[in-house]
Formats: sequence, structure tokens, C-alpha cells
Amino acid sequence: MEDMRKALITGSEGFVGGYLKEELKANGYRVVGADLTEGPETRRVDLLDGRAVAELLAEEQPDVIIHLAAQADVGRSWKEPQKTIRMNVEAAVNLMEAIRAAGGARVRTVLVGSSDQYGALGAAGARVSEETAMRPMSPYAVSKKAQEELAALYVRSYGLSICMTRSFNHGGAGQRTGFLIPDFASGIVRIERGEARELLVGNLTSRRDFTHVRDVVRAYRLIAEKGRAGEVYNVGSGETHSAQEVLNRLREMAKCPVPVRTDPGRMRPSDTPVICCDHSKLTRDTGWQPELPFERILRDTLEDYRAR
Repeated sequence: MEDMRKALITGSEGFVGGYLKEELKANGYRVVGADLTEGPETRRVDLLDGRAVAELLAEEQPDVIIHLAAQADVGRSWKEPQKTIRMNVEAAVNLMEAIRAAGGARVRTVLVGSSDQYGALGAAGARVSEETAMRPMSPYAVSKKAQEELAALYVRSYGLSICMTRSFNHGGAGQRTGFLIPDFASGIVRIERGEARELLVGNLTSRRDFTHVRDVVRAYRLIAEKGRAGEVYNVGSGETHSAQEVLNRLREMAKCPVPVRTDPGRMRPSDTPVICCDHSKLTRDTGWQPELPFERILRDTLEDYRAR
């Protein structure tokens, strides 16, 4: 890798974007961000404006692009399917068209997708490889599958150097509520502060694959450097933990007793009782292995909400 290659991160001001900036800078990259919010190293760009995206790439001439920008809220995708499809499909097409105009195969690109693309797997969720059939179950998941298929088309048709991911659950300090671990951690902190008396929970039996966000961004960097164009890579730890286990461990870390009550309104049956990432393809092609333990995700998240 040449010294001081330039990397462009779309969605750079989000949860993952900050960690990715650190990872890339620590490995010799100059980094520029693109987001709807302008910052010291971030350009304000609407990815739905194809001309603006083309101008961005022509001016910055990045060597590497990692596309994080997305409408990533599954619930919101049901309420705003049109916006979800535009943000997750049209924006990606604008980016790929700009890459094609700016040098094509010279630009190494990673388009980030989601394990939600797999949908309801039932017993097959115990070991999910890239060969597992996808049955997306939400507008969000459909949009990410469409992004991936369009990227594969651009690789075949125009020779673009694009890799795709299907990323499993990830967490750490800075993640907003609306996800299991931040929801539990923020609720525990409210009890510690005397702002709540109990923690409301839903279905605790489902098992999910959690990876620390620092391991995830390292995977994205390695895919950009070593991944094979046109390939899809699962990004996940290869271990699962139940919601009950998440709750138990966070309660053990709490500074006071945490009463728990099951809320019938939060009880949602799961078509996939377990979903576990098989990351052997990623490991084979890039050497990536998860390094940070599950407990680190929990502790980092809990300490983050205590500091807020």
C-alpha cells in the first residue's frame, strides 16, 4: 500500500464513521468524509444529487471509498419505504456512476450491506455463509440486497473494483438507542440515576452475533485492501449471545439492583431464533479475525451512557 492513500467515507458522521476514520488514519490514510453535516474533515454532500457526488469524486480523487451512508432503521423503512429505497439504492448508484466517471477500476470501493438481507432463516441461522439464500423481510433489507446486486452488475459491466459486505450486529460506545445493547445499557443508567424504577424487556430468547465496532471497521479496511472485486463478505464474530445473556451481564455490571419487567408490547416472535456469522471467507481473503471480546462491547456501551 502506498503511503498516504486517500480514503473517502460516506456517512462519516455516523456511529461507525468515527471509528472508521480512526482506523484508516492509524494505517496511513488521509481521510475525507461526506455527509449531510459539514465538519473539519467532512464535506456536506447530498448523495441523492448525482452531480454533487460526481463533483466530489472529481475534486477529491480518492483511492479508496467506503460507503456507510444509509437509511439503516428497519422500523423507519416500513414507514418511509420510498425514502429508504432512494437513500440505499439511488445514492449507491450515484456513487458508482461517479466512480465510473472518475477512474473506474482505480478506485477500491466497499459497499456496506446488512445481515438483515438474509431474512427469516429458522434453523439455518445457526451458521450463515455468503452462500445462504437471502429472503429479505423489510424494505430496508430489500434495499440493501438491491444495492448489492447493482454493485455486482457494475463490477461485471464496467470493471469497477467493488466489494460488498453483509455486516452482522455491531456495537460499542456511541451507538444510539433503538438497538438491544444500547437500550438495555441506557435503561440501567436511568435506574442508577433514580430516573426509572425498572427495565422493560421483550423477547429474551433470540441469539444474535455481536461484534465490536472497532473490529468491524478493521474488517472494512482489510476488505478495501485485500478483498476480491465483486465478492461479498460476511462481517461478524462467529459467536452468538442471547438477549437474556446480554441482560444478565449488564445487570452484573450495574451499580445497583436492576428490577426487570416483561412488557407484552415488546414481545415479538422471531422467525430466526439464532443468527451466527460464518466469517471464514473474510478470514481466508484478508486474514481478519475478531479481537475484542463481547464483554468489551457491553462495558464500552454502559460507560458511554453513564458519561452522557
